[in-house]
Amino acid sequence: MEKYDLVVIGSGAGLSVLNYGLQMGLKCALVENTKLGATCLTRGCIPSKVLVHPADLIRQAEHASKVGIKFKVENIDWNLIADRMWSQINESEEMEEGLSQVPNLKLYKGVGEFVGEYEMQIKSVETDKVIGHFKAKKFVLASGARSFIPPINGLDEIEYITNENFFGDKFPQKPWESLIIIGGGVIAAEFAHIFSSFGTDVTIVEMLPRLVMTEEPEISEFLERNLKKHMKVLVNHKAIKVGTKMNFKTVTVQNVENGEEIELQAEEILIAAGRRSNADLLAVENTGVETDERGWIKTNKYLETTKPNIWCFGDANGLFQFRHKANYEADICANNIFGSPDEKHEVDYSVVPWAIFTSPQIGHAGMTQEEAIGKGHEIFVAINNYSNVAKGFAMGYNNDDDDNGFVKLIIDKSYKLLGAHVVGPHAAVLVQPFVYLMNAGYTCDSPEFPGRTGSNKLGRACPEAGSFMPLYKSMVIHPSLNEVTGWAIGKMQPVNIKSHSHHHHHED
Repeated sequence: MEKYDLVVIGSGAGLSVLNYGLQMGLKCALVENTKLGATCLTRGCIPSKVLVHPADLIRQAEHASKVGIKFKVENIDWNLIADRMWSQINESEEMEEGLSQVPNLKLYKGVGEFVGEYEMQIKSVETDKVIGHFKAKKFVLASGARSFIPPINGLDEIEYITNENFFGDKFPQKPWESLIIIGGGVIAAEFAHIFSSFGTDVTIVEMLPRLVMTEEPEISEFLERNLKKHMKVLVNHKAIKVGTKMNFKTVTVQNVENGEEIELQAEEILIAAGRRSNADLLAVENTGVETDERGWIKTNKYLETTKPNIWCFGDANGLFQFRHKANYEADICANNIFGSPDEKHEVDYSVVPWAIFTSPQIGHAGMTQEEAIGKGHEIFVAINNYSNVAKGFAMGYNNDDDDNGFVKLIIDKSYKLLGAHVVGPHAAVLVQPFVYLMNAGYTCDSPEFPGRTGSNKLGRACPEAGSFMPLYKSMVIHPSLNEVTGWAIGKMQPVNIKSHSHHHHHED
């Protein structure tokens, strides 16, 4: 039986840890049951953005009439769009070829399954036959997640789309005539934007009371209001049955408030009802790795599982499923595996940013208002609209417009920034500087440990660390959209601040 020093499950951010092991001369193995590059490269964030950008351009062309220019979208070259998308996905082939030639590395293409303590067998995806069997001293589980398929009557009897097979053999030769999307989260919002822009008749079915539940309620409302201009949105509706009728697929949905049922029909159905862990495929219970009640692998602040010498990060631990978060964890995990035991680093998820590339775009960093209050903070909230700055008006946004985007900042009574939320054009770019500001306390840490994460963050010597004061004291390029976020501070309003301390508001 083969024996390895390090085995990494998953070829996304897991490759970063694998690279450390190889550089140290360890005998390593990599296990991957799909295309190399994992979700982000082959069936997620990268190929989807190749589709999002043309959709953005179509919506921008429509918006241009508000500033006096009428564009006509005459031809959508779906083949060119698809070719550009596949060029990114197909980088996985070059990755596989490169990794297969690396000394000290064995690549197993199949499903890894624990069969004992630190012992694993690999099964072929196609035949389910065992194609490998080994033991290892250390395992890293970067095994990701897959689409959660809800228990809908009849779903196992029809073909349907998920993000996995969409970026595979179910990719359409042209945009569908009509599409029902079951789910109202990030994937649903992005696909709805893409296909509605390309002319597809889209219907979103979400059983919860609002879309993108991770966001501020007013951002969810803003998104729903603007999506409804281009598609049908049914919140508080649960898909209970699917079937076929003539050349269409049908979805029976039930209003969760009054029980009324409606039958919808479309050319295709996309399931985007959330993600589930791949831990069950790994049979982690056979090695003593514990999972939570939803099946996500439990990790501590050092990314260690409940089993010594087995680590886990990325989507597999169920915490903030974004590639940039996995990349951040990969560096910490590598340090904790290969570094000195006295120099272990802790993860810090207090300022995890993300963007939803729908229309309008959404940017998010840190806590929502509800989360901040729930954690005992006394807070200010600052809201500023695009129309309040010269560049926003130049772009065609007026005070009463229902697409007039905004920024919402959540600020502790000590002036520490707790959260930043933007909805509107360039939201992902506008929210990012707040991530830097909220992490700025690191520069005030003791000089022996520059940039150390974890408990050191608490020992800030700098009173302005993580506060809005650097923003308040900085010049903001005029006229630019940066003024939407930079000038929001002047609109601070107390929410639940109890003491009558000497806070003063700065007006613009």
